[in-house]
Amino acid sequence: MNASMLSYILFSCLLLSVQAEYCAVREIIRYTQRLLDDSSVSCPCRQTATSSCSCLPIPERGHELACFVDGTKHLMENNSSSNPVITRLYWTFQALLDRSLCKRLAHSDQCQYETKGNVKEFLKKILTTYQEIDK
Repeated sequence: MNASMLSYILFSCLLLSVQAEYCAVREIIRYTQRLLDDSSVSCPCRQTATSSCSCLPIPERGHELACFVDGTKHLMENNSSSNPVITRLYWTFQALLDRSLCKRLAHSDQCQYETKGNVKEFLKKILTTYQEIDK
């Protein structure tokens, strides 16, 4: 094994140890804030299919990531104009969940919630969850 191969392996190990606590906190806060600022959807969530408002899961503690994945996926699929910020958030949450990167958010693959909320309420839940991690 040559020196460059060894340094590559050491660098990879270092990267993995750093990523073990990668929560993408500032990135997610920034994207969520941007969506909240230009969010045109503030109408109340109604459980009926006739409502144009999305009803998104407001997660119970320990189920945040799984619900954030589900909610952003729903927004991507049901938003007439595909928003690149929502897409970016979805893929970030999906990666964090798949790779168990953020240890501070308990990992459950199932989204459990007692309530649903509109887009603004869902985004505010993402924001407050990540602001707590950032403290």
